[in-house]
Amino acid sequence: MIVEERCYALKPGTVPLYYKDYDSLGLQIQMRILGRLIGYFHTEIGELNQVVHLWGYESLCRRPGVAGVSQKLARYRRENGKLHTRLAPAPFSPIK
Repeated sequence: MIVEERCYALKPGTVPLYYKDYDSLGLQIQMRILGRLIGYFHTEIGELNQVVHLWGYESLCRRPGVAGVSQKLARYRRENGKLHTRLAPAPFSPIK
C-alpha cells in the first residue's frame, strides 16, 4: 500500500472552522476522487495550526492525478482559502 501524506498550515486558531468547512465541502469531494481516507489529524504540540491527512492507494498507478483533485476542489478552496497560511520561499529556493 502507498500512503500519501498531505499537510496544510492554517492561520492560528482556525482549525475548528477549517474542520467545519472541510466536513461540509471538501471531504465529500476528496472522498469521491481519492477514495480511501486513512486518517485526518491536527497538531496539538510542536508546530501548531497544522492539519495532516493520509490517503491510501494500492499502488502509485492507482493514485489519482493531483490536477483532477485540484480542479474539483476549486470552489472549496475559494471559500476556505482564507484559513490557509502562505509559505515564504527560502533565499536559495528555485521556486520564488
